Amino acid sequence: MSSPNPYAIDADTLSGMKPLKKVVYAIGSNLGDRLANLQGAVSALADTPDVIVVDKSSVYESSAVGGPEDSPDFLNMVVVAETTLEPRTLLERALAIEDAFGRVRAERNAPRTLDVDLIIVGDTVTDQEDLRLPHPYAHDRAFVLVPWAEVDPTGAIPGQGSVSEMVAEVDLTGIVRRNDLLIED
Repeated sequence: MSSPNPYAIDADTLSGMKPLKKVVYAIGSNLGDRLANLQGAVSALADTPDVIVVDKSSVYESSAVGGPEDSPDFLNMVVVAETTLEPRTLLERALAIEDAFGRVRAERNAPRTLDVDLIIVGDTVTDQEDLRLPHPYAHDRAFVLVPWAEVDPTGAIPGQGSVSEMVAEVDLTGIVRRNDLLIED
């Protein structure tokens, strides 16, 4: 908690309640019914106990990054939420959602039905083998930064800086906002 008042207290901590933390998810799909996969992921996140979806970006289309040359284009979006859950629990939920949509873990960056990446959880910084926060590549990926800046222009990646400033520095080639594709609440 930061306050100009030196006597300020965090009432939630004193009451035993956990404070809400901002969570940002990047969601993508380039196999199957891509839009239905995104919709399913957003609905599953919204149905997650103790996760409150605050906002969701428009849908963007982009070329696959780092995968086989013939990979289909991705549909991408960002979901901003608030939660009291721990990062490990949020990661496990993201993986379960991917599995429910037939995600197959083959080679790195291979085409996939659904990708639900945990980008940030508050100011948490961790570097475990299976849980790295903030997401180690988010600051370089236009398909994460552009939709995030749309819904959270003052957002920031701990240790990296402002999302809006990072958008100005990444290659935006191939990122197209798809106003014809809508995700329902």
